[in-house]
Amino acid sequence: MDMTAGFPILSGKMSPALRLTACLLALPPLAASPHLDFARGVLEEQRENAAAAVAAFEKALSADPGALPLVQRVATHRLEAKDLEGASTLFRELATAHPERVEVQVAYADFLRNYAPNDDFAAKLACEALETAAEKAPENISIHQRLFRLYEQRGMRERSLAIFESLADDPSPNASRALAAASMARTLFPQDDEATRARIDVLFRTAVETSPANRALARAASEHFRNTGRLPEAIEMLSLHTDAAPSSLELRVRLGILLLAAKRDPEGEKTLLDVLGVDARQGLAHQTLAKFYRRREQPEKARPHAAEALKLRGGDPSEFLELAAEFLDADLPRDARLLLEKAVFYHPEDASLAAKLSIAARRDPESQETASRLFREAEQMSGDDGPAAAPDFLVESAESLLESGQQPAAEDRLRRAIRAFPADRKKETAAALRRLAGLWEKDNRNAEAARALLQRAQALDPAP
Repeated sequence: MDMTAGFPILSGKMSPALRLTACLLALPPLAASPHLDFARGVLEEQRENAAAAVAAFEKALSADPGALPLVQRVATHRLEAKDLEGASTLFRELATAHPERVEVQVAYADFLRNYAPNDDFAAKLACEALETAAEKAPENISIHQRLFRLYEQRGMRERSLAIFESLADDPSPNASRALAAASMARTLFPQDDEATRARIDVLFRTAVETSPANRALARAASEHFRNTGRLPEAIEMLSLHTDAAPSSLELRVRLGILLLAAKRDPEGEKTLLDVLGVDARQGLAHQTLAKFYRRREQPEKARPHAAEALKLRGGDPSEFLELAAEFLDADLPRDARLLLEKAVFYHPEDASLAAKLSIAARRDPESQETASRLFREAEQMSGDDGPAAAPDFLVESAESLLESGQQPAAEDRLRRAIRAFPADRKKETAAALRRLAGLWEKDNRNAEAARALLQRAQALDPAP
């Protein structure tokens, strides 16, 4: 039997859950069932028929008033209709009827705090609901955290202190208890309270030793020690974690950074390089190594890492241009080209990047064939007064034109470059003069003009 026959909505794309819901509704009428009414409400929501959805959910709730998901669904619709009192009544009646259900008490308290955050009476009711839940589930840390915030908000410092003490006095705290106690301590005590700091030290040490693979715990413990000026202890917390969880690459990077900060350079460098050996896309590791090698005046090691960091995270056009210039000055045009290709991806409308990319592409043997197109595109983007009017670009463009047999256009670029070079760039101006004169001499043209160019070049930069 085709249960979807005569059910037009099923002809479109539907999720399996929604399709099953529609099939159930296609069955012959059965006795009243809150499950079927709930399913009908979900289907009407998908059809964007809010009134029918609300009616179905209300009907289901009447048949099963203790169902928290139904209460939450109906309350949501009442809130959308600006009926805060009606939504609140639903939660209050459910919480009153079921004091033994922890999830109901927590849901009621969360509702009150979300929709009446500044109401003192609502805060009192939320406290009562959470206190009821805490009696039933004393090990549930999230309930204690909610209560702590409410007590602090209501100025009930003695009660919030009592929650902290119950967590801090645990001789074998787990991760969640240690994290909660540390967070509460920051609210309750001054940062320089040494006695409290010592208690949190013990909590973190014990918890990390017990659960070293817990990422959030290890990070928080390390930050606790780092923020109080104790790098060796901060490193120890991360070392315990990364030994237990080698795949935790983000914290291995953090460990490498702390090792470098502690002047343990060989260990820090090795840690970061090992991470990149596993995942070369760890941008922070590249960025840290680039800075590290710069400080050690090792630009040849710094440049590749700086380039990878920029490729991964992006950056301002000026950052790409500066690093690309370094690669070109070091006669590494391929590295410059690959970096600039990524830069153009991030900044497709930037004419300066397009101009620099064309230069790098011409100098890189792997991409020389595409250089002429890149020069034309850069000129179109640049306009008359943009980066394509710069003398370095004009000289490189001239060489590209010569390589493609367009000598008249190349000579024009060289003449423009000679005029554009500033007075303090005598060497570059002389080179352009000699290049243009050489073209004329090779073709036995403009002999007098060629000699004049060579004399001018000699005056600017005497040949050896």
